[in-house]
Amino acid sequence: MISYITQNLETIDLNQCQRLFHGRGHAYKTLEHVNVDWFSPVILITLYRAADAEWLSEQVDALSKLDAFQEKCLSIQVQHRYQKYAPIDVLWGENITETIVEEHDLKFHIQLGKSQNLGLFLDMSNGRKWLLENAQDKKILNLFAYTCAFSIAGLAGGAEQVINIDMAKAALSKGRDNHKLNKQDLSRVKFEGVDIFKSYGRLKKYGPYDILVCDPPSFQKGSVDIARDYKKIIKRIPQLMKPEAEILLCLNSPDLDESFLLSEVERECPECVFQNKIFNPDVFVEAEKGKGLKVLRFKYLP
Repeated sequence: MISYITQNLETIDLNQCQRLFHGRGHAYKTLEHVNVDWFSPVILITLYRAADAEWLSEQVDALSKLDAFQEKCLSIQVQHRYQKYAPIDVLWGENITETIVEEHDLKFHIQLGKSQNLGLFLDMSNGRKWLLENAQDKKILNLFAYTCAFSIAGLAGGAEQVINIDMAKAALSKGRDNHKLNKQDLSRVKFEGVDIFKSYGRLKKYGPYDILVCDPPSFQKGSVDIARDYKKIIKRIPQLMKPEAEILLCLNSPDLDESFLLSEVERECPECVFQNKIFNPDVFVEAEKGKGLKVLRFKYLP
């Protein structure tokens, strides 16, 4: 793991948050349970099952001595994702519970130890970059907005307006804080804390839209089962989108591949024509194709 990280340090910008090692892609034998992320000034090791204490201590010692992180890294922490509430322990350095990181030179609040997810999904970095480069003068619908990272990228890219939809009002509140952190004009942003599947009227209210970003969770008890529910969103595209609108559909489930998404679109909205796949950052190596994040771009051509 350390050798992999060391090999890649010369080509990465440590001013930007990013994944340093992706074991969860099952491309590195015996390390399938380990990810390592850089949320400056914190290196976060995420474990999906218990690790040998001696091995973990060796990794922390080696990471703390890497020249690239000298004076940049102030804390090395471990998150135990296999335990209830995914607790975090500080293994080296300072007890840092909050930090502000940058991605594509945009700023985001990160909270360590408050919940399983920290506020930004690093595998979606290239999707946010695409939006940053294609949002000029566009009206954007951001479904399952979470902490509004796509919205931040959209406004930075010159969007006319972004509508953020998510059931979790606390996450949207953090999204509002992220917009303020980037000194963005909140009059161009809407935050709707509603159930997407029960609130299509609210979605239509601000449309029609030029760009749809849909990044749903794979499963949330009582609200989302994406294998069952994605079609409900796709079939609404003609009611929500302008002709020639850009459609960015994301799929996180390791049990569903691109063919699932393509077949759902073909059946529910054949006017959406597949354009290309937005690839994940290179560090997200997957041993088996289709297990990681899938991001597919379509154009609505009625």
